[in-house]
Amino acid sequence: MKVLLDEGLPRRAAAMLRASGIDAVHVTEILEPATADMVILEEARVSERIVVTLDADFHALLAVNGWSSPSVIRIRREGLSAADVHDLVMHLLNEHDSALASGAALSVRAHLVGIRKLPLTQQPADEPGE
Repeated sequence: MKVLLDEGLPRRAAAMLRASGIDAVHVTEILEPATADMVILEEARVSERIVVTLDADFHALLAVNGWSSPSVIRIRREGLSAADVHDLVMHLLNEHDSALASGAALSVRAHLVGIRKLPLTQQPADEPGE
């Protein structure tokens, strides 16, 4: 699986994930700081990466647009170290790989994981760029 860590997460977590065999990049490695969420989603969709973020806006954008990709993991805990993010992402990728591969919005709080299949709306809109 390939992941794209959003700006609010420690950049070192991407390096740690790569050391564990995950194709991971931090958004600041490939895009300008403060890049719009919609641009990040489009980059993840095109590069077939799962977005990992602290930001609720990504799930909202998926819902409003009716998109079936990319999968998004929203971590609802701030102040995590790079090692904490690494361990959590590794766990989620292992435990929820089939849902993430088919398109899902995950929300993680403490030890609870909510999973919704994409698209989040009844009537999907066109994918961006189509």
